[in-house]
Amino acid sequence: MNKLTGKIVNITSSGNISLVEAKVDDVVLSSMILGNSSNTSFLKVGNTIQLLFKESEVSIAKNFGGEISLRNQLQGPILKIKKGEVFSEITFDFKGNKMVSLITTRSVDRLELLVGDVVTGFIKSNEVILSIEDE
Repeated sequence: MNKLTGKIVNITSSGNISLVEAKVDDVVLSSMILGNSSNTSFLKVGNTIQLLFKESEVSIAKNFGGEISLRNQLQGPILKIKKGEVFSEITFDFKGNKMVSLITTRSVDRLELLVGDVVTGFIKSNEVILSIEDE
């Protein structure tokens, strides 16, 4: 499980659905959750939280330059590639945090990924889980 620490900077709610934006270093990431600040105690602007997401939910792009609806974009150099028959594990650095993506080996080959390449990891907002910061 990938984990980042962030500070809540904005919460937009409609009924029991909220879009929570948290700043990690100088990057704002978002999470769409069930709940709002009236029924979820840690949902307050200024609170420090953990943003968690599975390795299989991180898509990878190389030389990305277009527009996309996915706002959660983590950019950094590849540190390690562990190739398997079907799936490969890509470890890359995001602001000093080791992030892991699990993608098909065919995609690794098609993108010609190499250690040192700068990639962008994309995560849909509904795949980001929020939790209270570890004590």
